Amino acid sequence: MENEVREELKFKSKLRDEKNVRDIQNRLSRVMGQIGGIKKMIEEGRYCADIIIQVSACEKALTSVSDILLKEHLETCVVSSIKNGETDVVPETLYLIQKMR
Repeated sequence: MENEVREELKFKSKLRDEKNVRDIQNRLSRVMGQIGGIKKMIEEGRYCADIIIQVSACEKALTSVSDILLKEHLETCVVSSIKNGETDVVPETLYLIQKMR
């Protein structure tokens, strides 16, 4: 079942509002900057606790992006699919939620 859901996810697409795209891209750019900072901290031999704090901040930023995308998915894709009688979106959404944990 999981492989079937994963295969279905490969072929779908979603048009997004420009503002939403910019917001997600900005958040991801910040995460990329944070990752670069973490890499530099490791290269410089910085204190472990300081690095862990930055890794945690990066994880939270990525979780924030996932939360935004899941909310959008539920409000648009899932609602639309269910209205059209396409209930296969339910196991797909459950799979996504499990992957986010």
